[in-house]
Amino acid sequence: MKTPLYLKLAKDLKAEITSGKIPVGAHLPTEMELAETYSASRYTVRAAISELQAMGLVSRKKKSGTKVESATSSSAYKQTVGSIEDLTAFGASHARKLQPGEKVICGKKLAEELGCSAGKEWLKLTSVRYNDAGTELPMGLTEIYIDSKFVDVEKIAQKNPGQLISNIIEERYGKAISEIKQEIIPVLLSKEQARKLNSIEGVPALKIIRSYLDTANEVFEITITTHPADRYTFVTKLRRDTVIS
Repeated sequence: MKTPLYLKLAKDLKAEITSGKIPVGAHLPTEMELAETYSASRYTVRAAISELQAMGLVSRKKKSGTKVESATSSSAYKQTVGSIEDLTAFGASHARKLQPGEKVICGKKLAEELGCSAGKEWLKLTSVRYNDAGTELPMGLTEIYIDSKFVDVEKIAQKNPGQLISNIIEERYGKAISEIKQEIIPVLLSKEQARKLNSIEGVPALKIIRSYLDTANEVFEITITTHPADRYTFVTKLRRDTVIS
């Protein structure tokens, strides 16, 4: 399978960062400049930058550009088109406010929603997502269920709000992500969801359930994110592996 252009661009930029050609603290060229240099679309450039973000190499802020934060990648897994890359890039590129966690025991209804057995104990964290730190209107509400044995995750997440929970688990407990399963369901906002999202009860929304599996094919994290329909668009890009003559 041919390597996508955005991955080639990400690889080139990563090499310049790790070699020190683009030092920590410096800014990458603008999206337009990168698009011209690599004869690529701005969509391709954004995807490449999102790849670097997920590696922990850069941060991106509206009107401030893309800043190099580290010369060492913090990502422990290979991102792929249409799955891990898209999902983690979204999570890493948005601001969020994490609320205090709580331990929950799965009842029948929650167990069915999460796809786990009733009676299982999880540590539940809740975060409100924003397009950026300066935006007041939330774009989504995420309920995060992680194995209750990951007791340090909440404290680390509170101190590092820009770091993904899955990445914290990878780094702290050595759980490498091998697969993410995703289910998208149309729903109506509940009264409580509408309150937290500054929206209206009963308006259309998208509920996205994601299950994170390790290399042993065991689920160690499940997230349920709800987006008001007018604040979120999900795009899937499909490519042919071979050319049909």
